[in-house]
Amino acid sequence: QVLLVESGGGLVQAGGSLRLSCVASGRTSSAYFRGWFRQAPGKEREFVAGIAWSEGTTYYADSVKGRFIISKDNAKNTMYLQMNSLKAEDTAVYYCGTRGRSARTYDYWGQGTQVTVSS
Repeated sequence: QVLLVESGGGLVQAGGSLRLSCVASGRTSSAYFRGWFRQAPGKEREFVAGIAWSEGTTYYADSVKGRFIISKDNAKNTMYLQMNSLKAEDTAVYYCGTRGRSARTYDYWGQGTQVTVSS
C-alpha cells in the first residue's frame, strides 16, 4: 500500500503561483508513475501532469503546458507541482496519485488539496 499526503494548496490571485507537494510512504517501489490530477466542482477528475519516477520523464496536459512544472525529490520521496500564471479555471481540488508500471489506472490517491484562483 502507498500512502500519499498532499499540501500547499490555498487561495491565490490570477497570475500568481503556488507549489504543491505530495509525500509518499509505504510500498513506494510500486509507484512507478506518479501524477497530479484535479477535479473542479461538477466536473470529472482530469490529468494535469505526471512523472515516471525512475526515468524522470514528464507529461503534461495541454491546458497547463508552459505554466506548470512537475518535479521530484527522490531522497524525500516527494513530488512537486509548481503552478505559475494561475487562472481562475485552474481552481479545483488537486490530488496526487500513483500507479504501477503495467497498470492502466492510478490505484493510490491522496486526500486532495484545494486550490482557489480569484480573478
